Formats: sequence, structure tokens, C-alpha cells
Amino acid sequence: MPQERQDRPERQERRFYSRPKFCQFCSDKELKIDYKKADLLKRFITDEGKIRPRRQTGTCARHQRELASAIKRARHIALLPFTGKYWEDGHF
Repeated sequence: MPQERQDRPERQERRFYSRPKFCQFCSDKELKIDYKKADLLKRFITDEGKIRPRRQTGTCARHQRELASAIKRARHIALLPFTGKYWEDGHF
């Protein structure tokens, strides 16, 4: 068995280096969270339609709460879809 491992080409280890995350809304005071800005809110939603967590987006806790409520409002009045299947069809 050890010879089989030696015969295979060496795999290069990929290391993930995360860049430091910062809240976009804290750094840019003119950028406001509004449920009517669907293009801004789409960046914080996955392809399945789920709200991205703070560790992915880098937003602070305060703005993440505001963001979640704005996304929920936009979904309720049909500015954003509840699921991602509508994005695949090209409706949004």
C-alpha cells in the first residue's frame, strides 16, 4: 500500500487565506439599508434565496439585523424571491 501512495502524483495543499472582513455599512456612512434597493440586497442572499450569515458578508451585528429585516420586507412585497428557483428562470 505505501508504494501506491508514492506512485500517485503529489497533491498540492490549497490553503485558504481569509481576508479581513469589515462592515460595508459602517465604513461607508452614505450607504443605507433600504428594502426598496433590491440590487443591493441581492448581494446578501445565496443562490437558494437564503440570507447570508455575518461570517460570509462581514457585516456587523447591528447592520446584519437591519439587513435581515429589509430582505424580509422586500420578499413580502415581492421585490425579492423567497427561493432561488425564480432566479434560475430569469424572472428576477
